[in-house]
Formats: sequence, C-alpha cells, structure tokens
Amino acid sequence: MSTPTFDQLLEAGCHFGHLKRKWNPAMAPYIFMERNGIHIIDLYKTAAKLDEAANALKSIAKAGKKVLFVATKKQAKQVIADKAASVNMPYVIERWPGGMLTNFPTIRKAVKKMTAIDKMTKDGTFDNLSKREKLQITRQRAKLEKTLGSIADLNRLPSALFVVDVLKERIAVAEANRLGIPVFAIVDTNSDPSDVDFVIPANDDASKSIELILDTVCGAMAEGLEERKVEKVDTQAAEGEQAAPRRERRRVSRAPKGEAEAQAEETPAEEAPAAE
Repeated sequence: MSTPTFDQLLEAGCHFGHLKRKWNPAMAPYIFMERNGIHIIDLYKTAAKLDEAANALKSIAKAGKKVLFVATKKQAKQVIADKAASVNMPYVIERWPGGMLTNFPTIRKAVKKMTAIDKMTKDGTFDNLSKREKLQITRQRAKLEKTLGSIADLNRLPSALFVVDVLKERIAVAEANRLGIPVFAIVDTNSDPSDVDFVIPANDDASKSIELILDTVCGAMAEGLEERKVEKVDTQAAEGEQAAPRRERRRVSRAPKGEAEAQAEETPAEEAPAAE
C-alpha cells in the first residue's frame, strides 16, 4: 500500500479548502494558511490521516467485513461507483434513503421485493400479467434498482461508512453515529469533523482530489482482501495436512483383523535399549 506523496496531493488539488467566511472553526487544526480569502489545507496532515484511514480500512476488508461508500454529489458519484465496485463493496450514489441504517430491515424488504420481481421474470409469471401490470412492475423494478441496486448484496449492517462531503451526507453520518458504526470521511474546511472517526482533511469538491483518495483507500482494501484469500488457502492446506494422519489412523482401525495385524507387523517396533 502506497500513500500519495505531498506532490501528488498538491497536483490533485487536495489542498484547496473553502472561502474563509464559510469555514468551520473545528477544522482549524487541519488548516495550513489562508490565501486570497481561501483556506489552504495542510497536506502533511492529509497524508498522515489518509495513511491511518487506509490501514484501518485494510483491516476491515481483511476481516471479511463490508464498508458502505456514500457520495451523492455529482463530482464523486462515478468515482465512488467504480472504486467501490472494484473491491466488491456496496455504495450509495443516488439519494440517501432515510433510515437506510437505522431502519435496515425495511430496506432489506425492498431489496427482497426487487429479487422477487427478478424471479417472476425468470419463471414466466411476468409473461402472464396484463400489459398495465407489466408496466407498473417494470417501473417499480427500475426505481428500486436506481436507489438500492448497489446495496443488493448488503445482508447486514456495514462495519464502516466511507463518506465524501459530510455536510451533504449528514443524515448518513447521523445514522452511523447513532448505531456506533465508524465513519471514514473526506472532510473539507466548511464541515464539522467531530462526528467522523477517521478524518481525511482534503478538498471534497474536485474530482481529482476525490479520485486520488479513493484510489488509496480502495487499493489498501484490495490488499486486505488478497491477504485474506492467501491466509484462507494456507489455513485450508494446514487443515488438510492435519487431517491426513487422522484419516490414516481411521483406515487402519476400520481394517479387518488380519489386515490390521499385517499392517502392525509391517511397522517396525522401536528397538529396546541395550542392557549395560
């Protein structure tokens, strides 16, 4: 896992904050200076915080847990969709459905409804419906797909939330806080970092800045998933080696008496130590 250098963060425009009059005083520790009425973010702190967040997300992915990515602003939507899909994680890029976390069972029911419609299409039930019913169900399916399609595989509450722009996604952050779900977020100078567990101080408006940060955290998660896969293979191999002697012992114990005696005779007994 490689953390972006100072120059890479600078080139991506991660240092540009908001106008001074729009700032949130809670972001003061992450602000380097003010230039032409605009706050400049301290990129050394951005790099350190990004490294910390990436390591934590890597551990979550390695443990086989899910991280829900959230970004409904135009500049971030496609980046989030591509990067989250690359590590097989759920994401929300359309409107945040209220109660997505706090009323999770209802959201799961809506996802199951979508699955039921798909089943109708496959088993031929859909073909027996009237034209009007078909149109209604198709529209319903499209609406569900748009808002919930990207979280169809999320069978339980996520272990963490990754948010771009905590001001815009404040409902998602509030729901996560209420349930004790850790929040990772790109936080700009106009936002309050106090509700975020892993703050990444950076420009949350520029697509290059968002992409660089997402590249880093998703790259770390991909490493975690790969390590999990390797450990799983090693564990299975070790278990296979341990099981082999047990299978051999069971085979001997189940053999007919004559055969078992013959095998025992073939096994040389340990020589007794010579008497002095």
